[in-house]
Amino acid sequence: MTPRHLAGNYAPVSEELTAHDLPVTGTIPPELTGWYLRNGPNPADAASGHWFFGDGMIHGLRLEAGRAVSYRNRWVRTRSLTDGARIHDERGHRDLAAGPANTHVIRHAGRTLALAETTLPYELTPDLGTKGPYDFGGRLHTAMTAHPKTCPATGELHFFGYGMLEPTHLTYHRADASGELVVSRAIEVPGPTMAHDFCLTAGHVVFMDLPVVFDPEPALAGRTMPYRWDDGYGARLGVLRRDDPHGEVRWFAIDPCYVFHSLNTYDAPDGTLVMHVMRYPEIWRRTDHGITPPRDAVLWKWTIDPAAGTVREEQCDDRPGEFPRIDDRLTGLASAHGHLTCERSLVRYDLATGATTAHDFGPGRTPGEAAFAPADEAAGGPGRLMTYVHNAATDRSDLVILDADDLAAGPVATVHLPARVPFGFHGNWIDDHHRPRTP
Repeated sequence: MTPRHLAGNYAPVSEELTAHDLPVTGTIPPELTGWYLRNGPNPADAASGHWFFGDGMIHGLRLEAGRAVSYRNRWVRTRSLTDGARIHDERGHRDLAAGPANTHVIRHAGRTLALAETTLPYELTPDLGTKGPYDFGGRLHTAMTAHPKTCPATGELHFFGYGMLEPTHLTYHRADASGELVVSRAIEVPGPTMAHDFCLTAGHVVFMDLPVVFDPEPALAGRTMPYRWDDGYGARLGVLRRDDPHGEVRWFAIDPCYVFHSLNTYDAPDGTLVMHVMRYPEIWRRTDHGITPPRDAVLWKWTIDPAAGTVREEQCDDRPGEFPRIDDRLTGLASAHGHLTCERSLVRYDLATGATTAHDFGPGRTPGEAAFAPADEAAGGPGRLMTYVHNAATDRSDLVILDADDLAAGPVATVHLPARVPFGFHGNWIDDHHRPRTP
């Protein structure tokens, strides 16, 4: 049987396409001039041991003055894709340029970077060609998370790297607005856990040390995820002051769980730190019958009280979802709203009241992560959500644009693509203020 992660719309596409002047239903807002880029796994040999392992492919749609100018999809030509390089050789030596670069795509300091947490980032050209691995001028000596955070006040890029076999399992990094790596420091943790995401506020960095721990047996086989749930590891949040990046990390215990993705975190006026995360009660537990699949993630709120040394944990909703996003210009600040992708809908949360609105795409239409595209210069102001949506009836995909303030109104515009975009991970709207124009 074909594994689920290689079947249906998880299955890879076999061609790199370029198409121009795409048909549109509705009206593309004329202020949207730039690229929507999304990364995801697309194994070039149409085979992989796990969904997370496939070679990265960027799907890009160019919008310009109310037109859908072009669509293109391109593999990220990593050393793993072109040379068959492995992240670890038989002696355990790590090649930081080997890996799939399949998880996210961001823009910082004039560079477009494809990310996967096991390797260095890969820099892309404006037409989605691959320049090669990027190590911040030789200063980055660890892998880079696929979930860096850009501070809206300073333009700094905050990120971390983690390793399975290295003596230092977790390292915090900071690059300034010009792209120079200015901070790298080890964070002491008990073991090699899978640290997929972290959090940033105006004054703090928050690390999540959670009980999904490296398992060498599947790692040596190379066929599935080399991490397993560990009841004995515990779970905690580590808080570091941004103004003292080499100072103490304070740890706060929480109930065991796992978090792939945070929505946002901020410093509250009362001195607490408020976090919204997508919380799994557990993932990848080893049993006599194999490895259990992850249970559903739902939105939770954690409030860290440094004065009391405690964390208050509250479930916000019972609706399963993933891929939480905000207006990224509010990263680390209080955001009034957040957005989640559910099975066939996008949901908008009022984070103060808990009220929700949603857009249901209908039977057979499945959305991916929705990136926020601002409509004006005011952070937290109006904007659009854009996402690739697969249509099972046609086996093709559309880019759907919705008004973030009025999801119930339905799509503002739907751009009809010439092919299918397989289910993938993360992307961004990159307007021309941050990215050079591409034909």
